[in-house]
Amino acid sequence: MWFCPICANLLMVDGTTGGTTSSFICSTCPYKNSIASKRRNRIKLKSKKLDDVLGGAGAWENVDKTSAVCPQCAHGEAFFMQIQIRSADEPMSVFYKCEKCSHQWCHR
Repeated sequence: MWFCPICANLLMVDGTTGGTTSSFICSTCPYKNSIASKRRNRIKLKSKKLDDVLGGAGAWENVDKTSAVCPQCAHGEAFFMQIQIRSADEPMSVFYKCEKCSHQWCHR
């Protein structure tokens, strides 16, 4: 996608030219640029740092412990917290963190 350097709108390819060369035209201003060769640019976007939706390591500091079997190591105790992540008429989601291996899983 190419954008107009004057008004920043998306440029269109002009198909009305009779020759083999086409041009980029802007639909809102008089900008026009002939296409002499194939153009290809790739811009690698920076990836955004993801936030921990459960609040990070600090969210697990003051939680209760219950008997739950870890699906990864089969340990019998885990920390848990309940969070309302869906609409109010849906039940709360229960998040577990294994006491032994720190594996996290969810039960809805």
